Amino acid sequence: MTKSELIDAIAAGVDGLTKTKAEQALNATLAAIMDAVAKGDTLTLVGFGTFNKGDRAERTARNPRTGEEIKVEAAKTVRFKAGQKFKDAVNQ
Repeated sequence: MTKSELIDAIAAGVDGLTKTKAEQALNATLAAIMDAVAKGDTLTLVGFGTFNKGDRAERTARNPRTGEEIKVEAAKTVRFKAGQKFKDAVNQ
């Protein structure tokens, strides 16, 4: 599913909602999620899942082309843990 298809589904699921308003709502939702996680907050959508910020430690890796060892810097990452309703929907 693409973002356009998701916008169409949102607009179809809410009576009287235009695609333009659905896109604005989706964009605002995604921006709020990104802002919250970037600040270090945990965002929980009950039944759907939990978004939070994680840390990835520095590590050594291997260049697959040359076999040379390279150092991969530590980084921040996003973690998502699916909620029970989401897991149940996937497993049906």
